[in-house]
Amino acid sequence: MRLWGHYPSRMRGGLITALDIGSSKVCCAIAQVQAGGSFEILGFAQQLSNGVKAGVVVDMEEVITSIVNAVHAAEQMAGLTIRDVIVSVNGIHLHSVNFSVDLNVSGHPIDDTDIHKVLLQAKTLRDDPSLQILHTFPTGYTLDGAKGIRDPRRMSGDRLTVGLHTLLGKSNPLYNVSTCVARSHLDVAGLVASPYASGLACLVEDEMELGVILIDMGGSTTSLAVFYEGQLRYTECIPIGGVHVTMDIARCFSTTLIHAERLKTLYGSAIHSAADDREMIVVPLVGEKRGEGTNQMPRSALVSVIKPRIEETFEHVRDRLTKAGADPFLGRRVVLTGGASQLAGVREIATMILGKNIRLGKPIHLMSHELSQNPSFSTCAGLLSYGETEHAAYRQTLPQTRYKWVLTQASSLFKKIW
Repeated sequence: MRLWGHYPSRMRGGLITALDIGSSKVCCAIAQVQAGGSFEILGFAQQLSNGVKAGVVVDMEEVITSIVNAVHAAEQMAGLTIRDVIVSVNGIHLHSVNFSVDLNVSGHPIDDTDIHKVLLQAKTLRDDPSLQILHTFPTGYTLDGAKGIRDPRRMSGDRLTVGLHTLLGKSNPLYNVSTCVARSHLDVAGLVASPYASGLACLVEDEMELGVILIDMGGSTTSLAVFYEGQLRYTECIPIGGVHVTMDIARCFSTTLIHAERLKTLYGSAIHSAADDREMIVVPLVGEKRGEGTNQMPRSALVSVIKPRIEETFEHVRDRLTKAGADPFLGRRVVLTGGASQLAGVREIATMILGKNIRLGKPIHLMSHELSQNPSFSTCAGLLSYGETEHAAYRQTLPQTRYKWVLTQASSLFKKIW
């Protein structure tokens, strides 16, 4: 089990490819890094995803087909052939833990080598073959009992304590995702947790610093990421998403999933309006020939099906945050993103149940591209941001040895705490 997850292969100068494997769609974006950390999208494509459920691969051949088709279409648009991709992972198998590691540093000033030792100790403490560490973030340094140390390098003391937040996933689901990518003739340059990626795409620096909850409402999952003092502090995945709303509609009104999705998109809302009882909707019945078997219902009936599921979703969010004790980290800020967040009334329901200020998050680093206006592509955009910040050395320099790379990451721990 690697402390830092997959070691990235070198990506061609300035180019990053993101592959978001979701429960409802597979997206591929090929981007060129611009000055200031923004991205120019050279190629983009998406395909329906039928082989993933709640973030876990359930049909490998279906997933491979979706990956190949999405990547090929993006390559055609960009006029490029890509090899290395940064891949999203999600699902209820992801979880996060906070712990600390102590190190005896007496006899010499603290340097990057000491932090490397901390990382190796952290790996030993969490060396469970059924789990793989995806991300590790520093949460604080304590030197001889003195808390609040921002950068202990060159300081002297006897005992250094490093607080760490680690995001882990079960090894088998992560292996299955990597296998699908490999069988699509691609190399995994990095595995990134979807809620973390969405946060990188949608949140501004002040939000991350002051405290914010990022809620990514996807196809079959709703993921949470809590940021505080610039760092990820808590991650959770709830197995409820937009697909569940669609299935509720299909079951309640005896229609197909395709028509249920259309009804949700065109007429759906999580809150009632004065005109709902007067507005009639035509619902095709499942099993009937086109145009022959239909039913009519008021829009209020549709809202009455959607509203309880959205309320349930945010009640789960509230309960998970309370159980995790995350509220002490936070102000009153929540950012909603993901495709299901676009449903009318979702923001109002979230405000009512969570009691916090809500905004709709969209990718903020994409240059003049329609994806920047669509919360559905937040994870994909965040993968690009991750590639820019975490893999810059691999795009710009010759490959390093694994030991040297770990030392580079150890050094970056100090920078991340600022």
